Amino acid sequence: MNRLQQAVHNNGGRTLFGAALYFYDPLFLEIAAELGYQAIWIEMEHGHISFAEAADLCRMAAGTGMLTMIRIPDTQRANVLKAAECGPDILDVPMIERPEQIHELQKYARFAPEGARGIFSVSRAYRYGVPSDMVATQKQINADLCLMAQIETGSGLERVEELAAIPGADLFIGPADLAASLGHTSQTSHPEVKAAVERIVRAARAHKKSVATACAPADYAFWIEQGVDLLFCSNDISCLKQAAGDNLSRVQELLSHRTSPALHNSGGKH
Repeated sequence: MNRLQQAVHNNGGRTLFGAALYFYDPLFLEIAAELGYQAIWIEMEHGHISFAEAADLCRMAAGTGMLTMIRIPDTQRANVLKAAECGPDILDVPMIERPEQIHELQKYARFAPEGARGIFSVSRAYRYGVPSDMVATQKQINADLCLMAQIETGSGLERVEELAAIPGADLFIGPADLAASLGHTSQTSHPEVKAAVERIVRAARAHKKSVATACAPADYAFWIEQGVDLLFCSNDISCLKQAAGDNLSRVQELLSHRTSPALHNSGGKH
């Protein structure tokens, strides 16, 4: 079992809940851990987190017991290799549409004979070279690291059964991009989108694959009903925005019920 599968097993088979980091924010990571989140998503596709920062976040999260997932922009060797050396539990690649993309991800993320990952025996993933048995260490890294192919386009959906059948890669569903690709931008609850999601989940389960996703609160119930293994249900930006907005709305509402000081002091005179 990879680390995601182990964590789900240890959680009694129930869905794990995660939060996403779009910026390098150790404070949010610690707060998430204290609140009880079980996984952290480190965003390197749209965000500006560096590999050095990603490694630090993996290190911090490991200290709290949370799983770590790094999303990189593509399957280029440099991106896959550097992210893998950070020592995450999950490595996710977006916009997967062809088997060749998954094979490329596996090639650069797995050591031989499962792949052709370059050897750098002093990285965090390698425990800085402390273990003396290189072959055993590489085998353990191969077994532990969860590789996720993100299905989020109509083209990926058309080939999902084929993609799900590839050994050694689990599936991440991107509902927002999937909805847009199907012609229903911002409508993640559209019946066609839900049917597409259900098809992806069925394909994954048919091949005993783990499934992860991220969604807004309006869709929590749907995804829990799907029995996904990992649900990212929050992120640093949305939490900041919501809390700041809620506080501002509260104080503005209180102010709206008060008489204007200027009018009160004037006594009504002109």
